[in-house]
Amino acid sequence: MGRIGAGLLVFVGVAEGDGPVDLDYTASKIREMRIFADEQGRMNRSVVDTGGSVLVVSQFTLLGDVRKGRRPAFDAAAAPDAARSCYEDLVSRLKAYGLPVETGVFQAHMDVTLVNDGPVSILLDSRRLF
Repeated sequence: MGRIGAGLLVFVGVAEGDGPVDLDYTASKIREMRIFADEQGRMNRSVVDTGGSVLVVSQFTLLGDVRKGRRPAFDAAAAPDAARSCYEDLVSRLKAYGLPVETGVFQAHMDVTLVNDGPVSILLDSRRLF
């Protein structure tokens, strides 16, 4: 199982129909988001600029829909084989950018520990639905 120091923890939920365009968008955003503080304390540096690493963890529950009833529906989530392929492809794309990347174990029950350095959590949606 992966472990990183300073950098990004990326939870990945793969939706039915996600493909190369979605992966390009997501990998690019992960690499280029300016969410780390510069010398003036402004969010102006990327994970590349800071020399940080990326920990990528599969998390299909991000696709859970609780708008109806009390139990989440996962109808929008990709089937496990398709999701695994997209997850692995995203990891490959990030590594191809030269980023140090670690991973969780796909489809495993994991204990994930996070030290959140600041109140920053960003949602990325390649389909831009929110």
